Amino acid sequence: MGNKDKDLELLLPSIEESMDEQSEDILELRYLNKENCTFSRTPGGFVSMVFGDKIYDRVSIYRTFPFTEPDHYISVRQPDEKAREIGMVKALTDLTKDQAAMFKEQLNVRYFTPIIEKINDIKDEYGFAYFDVLTNFGSCRFTIHMGGGSVVSLTDTRLLITDLDGNRFEIPNVNKLSSMELKRLDLFI
Repeated sequence: MGNKDKDLELLLPSIEESMDEQSEDILELRYLNKENCTFSRTPGGFVSMVFGDKIYDRVSIYRTFPFTEPDHYISVRQPDEKAREIGMVKALTDLTKDQAAMFKEQLNVRYFTPIIEKINDIKDEYGFAYFDVLTNFGSCRFTIHMGGGSVVSLTDTRLLITDLDGNRFEIPNVNKLSSMELKRLDLFI
């Protein structure tokens, strides 16, 4: 047996032990609340967290059920590309009023979804649909892929539309649209 094989043989137990610890850490569900952690705003407008003896300079906030339970089961994650979960806030009411307001602000930015109030026009060309709409934030134009699952029915009457840039738009009730607007939208529902 060569030196490399012996070195590998010596390293394997510590690698396996490290992997076991990481697996346990990933699988453990930690509920976060005002008693066991502190959230605060960073100078850049992000959220930081202190949990036990661990300080997180920045964390990311995600809704687990963004449409059905927007203020419950809020996932707190590391802000890197892996977005590994640190813990879960069962309800925003489990936080202080200031922390809950900060969470809502962060969630509103992440889940910004203008409501489409009127469809002025939809043109389709070369596999794309070009929308001209009026939202609760004003006039907007955006483009979607025709067959790419860009329009999703959340209920029988509620639609979520995602454009090429990942921006989301909502039509809360298609029955409130005019017959002309429904005719324009008919290709997608």
